[in-house]
Amino acid sequence: GKSALGNPIEVFKKTHTGSAQKPFLFIGGVHGDEPEGVEMAQKLLQWLTEAEKQVPLRSWILIPCINPDGYLKNERTNGHGVDLNRNFPSPDWTAENNRGSRYSPGPHAGSEPEVAALVALIEKEQPEVIFHFHSWEPCVVYTGAPGKPYAEILSPGPKYPVREDIGYPTPGSLGQYGWQNHKIPVICIEEQEKISLKEVWPHFQDGFKKLMLHTS
Repeated sequence: GKSALGNPIEVFKKTHTGSAQKPFLFIGGVHGDEPEGVEMAQKLLQWLTEAEKQVPLRSWILIPCINPDGYLKNERTNGHGVDLNRNFPSPDWTAENNRGSRYSPGPHAGSEPEVAALVALIEKEQPEVIFHFHSWEPCVVYTGAPGKPYAEILSPGPKYPVREDIGYPTPGSLGQYGWQNHKIPVICIEEQEKISLKEVWPHFQDGFKKLMLHTS
């Protein structure tokens, strides 16, 4: 797909023939001013590409940056000024916004091309779990009880507590859409914002490796 301003959205995919497992879906760059999430996705892609040559992995789909407009401008929102993580067509989507322009839900649910493209991908592929990467305060949040074990695998330790919600309502978020619409658990990794990008992958590499090497 393409972004609101026409920038391409890259998608990488590896399907293992004969596997009964559904793929994992990894997404970076939902918020353009959170480069830690893009760094995590890019480093994960590098590791997956190299590891595939040596060991069997689960099937996977990876989007390094779903919001290239915001990422290029270091802004949370996309080229239309919409917070993609409030624009998903979940049952709780609302046009009400009490948190300012950075959290604009858009004119209607699924109005943004980035969200429409991701919704189409999810509906087509029906991933087992969706993971998206952010930065704020360290934690790993799961939406949908089946997601808790995955969140626990990815948490690097007590400084990254596993939570069932972020601590405030997120109507129209990817988590709400994945779980409420499809019963797909969604894992949101929150790295420490403004941390050195060199520290991001080392924090989570062990968890990702454990996650992907378990193929049975």
